Amino acid sequence: MIYTVTFNPSLDYIVSVDDFKLGLTNRTSSELLLPGGKGINVSTILTNLGIESTALGFVAGFTGDEIIRKVEEIGVRSDFIRIGDGISRINVKLKSIDGTEINGMGPDISREKTEELMEKLDVLDEGDVLVLAGSIPVSMPDDIYSRILERLEGKGVTFIVDATGELLMNVLKYQPFLIKPNNHELGDIFKVNLETREEVVPYGRKLQAMGAKNVLISMAGEGAVLVAEDGSVYDAPAPEGVLVNAVGAGDSMVAGFTAGWMEKKDYRHAFYMGVAAGSASAFSEYLATKNEIMSLYQKII
Repeated sequence: MIYTVTFNPSLDYIVSVDDFKLGLTNRTSSELLLPGGKGINVSTILTNLGIESTALGFVAGFTGDEIIRKVEEIGVRSDFIRIGDGISRINVKLKSIDGTEINGMGPDISREKTEELMEKLDVLDEGDVLVLAGSIPVSMPDDIYSRILERLEGKGVTFIVDATGELLMNVLKYQPFLIKPNNHELGDIFKVNLETREEVVPYGRKLQAMGAKNVLISMAGEGAVLVAEDGSVYDAPAPEGVLVNAVGAGDSMVAGFTAGWMEKKDYRHAFYMGVAAGSASAFSEYLATKNEIMSLYQKII
């Protein structure tokens, strides 16, 4: 079973406003309300590809209820922990002004609730896959990712981590199967500017030397690179298409790679499934369907 963890899920209120004017009343021309969070996005794409997963994390209040309802409506199995106080966050994403978002804070997570999550994860065993993705609430310890991997170390669980900064660096010693920095995040780690696919390869290898088995580097319009555990390197330019919505594209890449690897245990296939899923979501209003992913896969292999 694949388990995804979203520590701070959200309801994403995605709106378009024609001719937005600051300081005045603006009215929407389109609206969409979707469950958000990197782990949830991974589970959604896996479900679209016909692969079962369980979404874990924390929810609170009426927004938490709606997150659960919408996640299960998609077809994702959920096992969220309910927080008694506060509400799950609402993120406002303004499509008509590219990249403009207002993200909520989310509820405080107590030590007891954190331990409850740990106990849920204790059931994972040989052959299970755990995806840790995204930021954490300020109320949680900043080493929570490494605590989880330390607790599950030696059980035969496959770890996939999509995080930045110290959250990512602290887990490398536990040899995660896959990490997915983008080129800017990779550059921030090593204090360099990385623009081309060729430039990221040696830095991907440095992360391997620190413990990561496979390093998948997303590069938006430049494409993607996989520095694989077997020593091979795969790279691909970005497929042709119209960028509609970049939200969730990186999560889709993680899900596509995971699905491809589980299907054939072949790095080339997994890489191109990741590229296809990430790009197909970028070309879609929301996260890509299986038909959209597979159609693009056939064009890029």
